[in-house]
Amino acid sequence: MAPAAYDCVKLIVVRDGSAFLFSEFGQEPVKIGDVILLGANVLCGSEPEGHITATTLYLDFDYVLDQVRWQYAGFLEDRLDAQRFANTIYTEPAQILRLGEDRAQMLMPWLDELVALSVDGDFVTHYYRIQALWFQIMHVTAPFITVSPVRISHSQRAHIRPTLPRDRRFAPLRIEIRHAATLLREQPARRWTLDELAAEVHLSPSRLSSVFVEAYGKTPLAFLTMVRAEQLAKLLRETDLTVGAAMQRVGWRSRSHATRLFREYVGVTPGHYRTMGAQTV
Repeated sequence: MAPAAYDCVKLIVVRDGSAFLFSEFGQEPVKIGDVILLGANVLCGSEPEGHITATTLYLDFDYVLDQVRWQYAGFLEDRLDAQRFANTIYTEPAQILRLGEDRAQMLMPWLDELVALSVDGDFVTHYYRIQALWFQIMHVTAPFITVSPVRISHSQRAHIRPTLPRDRRFAPLRIEIRHAATLLREQPARRWTLDELAAEVHLSPSRLSSVFVEAYGKTPLAFLTMVRAEQLAKLLRETDLTVGAAMQRVGWRSRSHATRLFREYVGVTPGHYRTMGAQTV
């Protein structure tokens, strides 16, 4: 196979035979019991020695990034922070994981079932089983992945405002916090400040901020950004408003600022999002 690159992460499990691989690690032999891990956009080619049988998993990069985000939820602020962190710990774009034949054999029934479910094509029905199989495979494979050490101290963590559910207490919502969230959802276009929102719900700004984070996993103003992004997306899908007018309606006055925040939350620019919606009609 001539060298080729994919815009996804690839996990290739060698099931039988052997080959020489050509990638960013140079030329390396692989055989049964080996697993090849290739990052997105990494060139890799192969030359079988007689024959080789392998099963390849294609993993959307955003899906992998979301898993990194949740795995390190106690230390990461958001998805962009997760991408920076992933770039720091996974510095080798191509790796050969020498699991050994016995350990690799554990993966075979799970791989076969994944293939069968993929061929079936009913991903909605099989969603949870597919996830379970993937996590079983990674539970066996992950200890062999080379990562760069990153020191995260307790003091560093103490200064990171928790934004994800793993850092939340899941306690019943206080009436003041429910009221604050309702105000932000019902009046996203208002130029909210933390002081104004705190006055509306009769809490001090610092108390409101801390209790709101415990309840929703993000600060009130980060919650407002989420609400605005969601409502802007709805306007772009369901109305003929221009992108600029839709931004104004949800409370964003600066188009460049709104575009940056929307892209951080949704993953694409507002203009691209509207184009995507038009293509599905």
